Amino acid sequence: MTPQRFEKIQQVLDRRQPDLTVITDQVNKGQNLSAIIRTCDAVGIHRVHAIYDAGNFRPHTGTAMGSQKWVKTEVHRKITTPVEQLQRQGFQVLAAHFEEGAMDYRDVDYTRPTALLLGAEKRGVSAQALDRVDGCVVVPMMGMSESFNVSVACAIILAEAQRQRQVAGLYRQRHLPDEEYRQLLFEWCQPVIARFCRVRGLAYPELDDTGHMRDPQQFSSLTRCS
Repeated sequence: MTPQRFEKIQQVLDRRQPDLTVITDQVNKGQNLSAIIRTCDAVGIHRVHAIYDAGNFRPHTGTAMGSQKWVKTEVHRKITTPVEQLQRQGFQVLAAHFEEGAMDYRDVDYTRPTALLLGAEKRGVSAQALDRVDGCVVVPMMGMSESFNVSVACAIILAEAQRQRQVAGLYRQRHLPDEEYRQLLFEWCQPVIARFCRVRGLAYPELDDTGHMRDPQQFSSLTRCS
């Protein structure tokens, strides 16, 4: 762990936006999923929700370029689970879907807690999801194609969300709760030790101001006893 790496990790965590997320509604192509995750990481999203009937999630690691390590993915079997959960938390859930009354994606206030819902490659957003969302957004099309690829649409819309949040100063202060911040800081700085602790049910040891364990000898004695 170099000082530069530790500083980069802290900067990224300081800019994470816990009140901005994405829900993928049966998006099943690995390259699309991974491109979406990569975009989420780029704009400061640290948790996404993926809907699969079978409960499987397999990102394409080449497209994700490692970003799947920095963005947590919660997999659900029913679309109602994350939509209703996020709405109870005060999120506006907006589907990227063309219908009468859909808003231009640039006319949305993304400084509010927002979840962007993206539909499957061929079928689009499910009827079950549309019954529950708070609105729909569209990216205007100027050609013969009726829509962008789902991962491209995600990038376009989230770029606008990032722009608005940057103008509003939402990247200038940390928003992650302290406990979650400390957990992620340790997992990103010491992934091997973090995995060891999770397997054995051990609490993460304290880090010093360089990203290393403050008392490695004490930790070693705990592992011998576990």
